[in-house]
Amino acid sequence: MGFIRLVIFGFIGLTVVYFSVSIYSRSVRKERLENEFDANHPDSGAPGARDTFVSEGLRAYDASIRPKLIGLIYVVPTVVIGTIIVMINAN
Repeated sequence: MGFIRLVIFGFIGLTVVYFSVSIYSRSVRKERLENEFDANHPDSGAPGARDTFVSEGLRAYDASIRPKLIGLIYVVPTVVIGTIIVMINAN
């Protein structure tokens, strides 16, 4: 029973951490794209150009490996805890 509670609350905690890191990473990327556009276009360019640049950059970000690596938030703790449990029970 204790193991089931560990799994349930562990995955709830990992989900909260996953969404927090995911939102933070996306907001940092968006801010970086906005700053890059402002640096390259001091006259702010055509209307809507900044939004288009940022949305294309975020689309490229979504296709990159970084959002997929954030999924390791689930994998690494699960493997570590599983390994610890197996090692303790093997002795």
